[in-house]
Amino acid sequence: MEDSKYKEAKKRVEEIKGFFGHLFAYIGVNVTLIIINLITSPGSLWFYWVTIFWGIGLFWHAMGVFVFNKFPGKKWEDKKLKEIMKEMDEEENSNL
Repeated sequence: MEDSKYKEAKKRVEEIKGFFGHLFAYIGVNVTLIIINLITSPGSLWFYWVTIFWGIGLFWHAMGVFVFNKFPGKKWEDKKLKEIMKEMDEEENSNL
């Protein structure tokens, strides 16, 4: 029981850590692209395309880690498994 909780917590920490790695890469690369764009061709801005589309990916990564991960979740799975097993037992007992 404790081992499964530890594994679940470790997995969650890795997901959060992965998101923040993604976020820092996004910030670092985009700041670099902005500087390059403004130095090389200030009259023609192109950096925002990378920023927008990568930002969409970053947004969905955040949603997956912080929002969608909350539901259905492990507690919901356990509850649903018990519910289905109970229904199966009741069905089996009614057939006897």
